[in-house]
Amino acid sequence: MSTKLTSRKFWISVAAFFGSVGTSAAGFAVGNETVTIIGAICATLSTAIYAACEAYVDAANKGEDYDF
Repeated sequence: MSTKLTSRKFWISVAAFFGSVGTSAAGFAVGNETVTIIGAICATLSTAIYAACEAYVDAANKGEDYDF
């Protein structure tokens, strides 16, 4: 776990997630449903992209071939 805390990919993903949550909250605060939905989608996508990148790196390190 300590290697995750020093990972730039992890911190960029965390920042993207919180930025997206902030966007969603701002959209909710001003009553703009479109911005709220976009923020929620981006928060989900930032997490999914991070997970896919980590899976790719782990597969490459093990020398296995995964199809995405």
